[in-house]
Amino acid sequence: MTQNRKRPAREKAPPKSSREQHLTAAEIEHFKQLLLQKRKEILRNVVEIEDETLRKSRLDASGDLSSMPIHMADLGTDNYEQEFSLGLMDSERRLIIEIDDALQRIENGTYGMCEGTGQPIPKARLEAQPWARYSVEYARIMEQQQPQQPGES
Repeated sequence: MTQNRKRPAREKAPPKSSREQHLTAAEIEHFKQLLLQKRKEILRNVVEIEDETLRKSRLDASGDLSSMPIHMADLGTDNYEQEFSLGLMDSERRLIIEIDDALQRIENGTYGMCEGTGQPIPKARLEAQPWARYSVEYARIMEQQQPQQPGES
């Protein structure tokens, strides 16, 4: 008789898949739409940044003296702005890759699960960052374990 009491407890122990308990189909669709909207917005931003950067470069290459900087500091500012734009575009492209990966996780049925712990990522985190692949706790652990770069405090 003792075995009969323990047996139901064991049957309850293996839960349904975490995804079924964590996110409904409607919630997954909501996050998919958030990801697609953010992806579209980022692509639009990257195109605008590229157009702006290329337009400035074309003016310089054409020899249009009306926009030619007169002072060395102006040249430095122009170089800084171009480097900043290129860095921003690179970061936006990396975010597109993260979004594409999240969309793939939706297709695979693993969306919303922490890749480090296998536990569900809280919905509030997914609302704030729908491409999140780790829970906040696990992301903190990963950051603490990364060696600091030279010059960082």
